[in-house]
This record gives sequence, C-alpha cells and structure tokens, in this order.
Amino acid sequence: MMKTYAIPSVQSEFKLREKAEQVVGEEKSLSHSVEAAVRNCVLLRKGEAEFVARGMKSLASARRSGEYVNASEVMRRLKAKLESAKRN
Repeated sequence: MMKTYAIPSVQSEFKLREKAEQVVGEEKSLSHSVEAAVRNCVLLRKGEAEFVARGMKSLASARRSGEYVNASEVMRRLKAKLESAKRN
C-alpha cells in the first residue's frame, strides 16, 4: 500500500467553501474534490510541459534542416482533417 501525505490546507473565503460544499454533494467530501483538482492540475501541467518540449525539439530540428512547413499549408491540412472527421 502506498503511503499518503497531506496536501497543505487551502485558505479561502467562507463563501467559496460554502459554494464548494454545495456542488460537491453528499457522496464525496471536499477533501476528495481538492485532491482530484490537484491531480488534474498536475496532469495538465505535465501535458503542457511535454507539449512545449516537443515543440522546442521540432523547432530545433527545423532550424537544423532548414525545412519548414508554411503556416497556410498547416491550416489547409488541419481543415482537411476536420472536414474528414465531420464526415465520419
């Protein structure tokens, strides 16, 4: 079993806590919702960092090779993919 650790408490206005408790409902606790929010934030930030890293790697590769794809060509390809997805 994995050891658990406490996430630091969050100071907030009373009204925010009250609204949060209203939307959480009876099945879940506010602390479960805070944990879920932290997990989602971690995944989002990790995904953003990986996206930026891939972009920087691609930029470095394009600079080395001198091969770039024109922005209008990228947009044309994306629109074609979107239209294809809409048809299917």
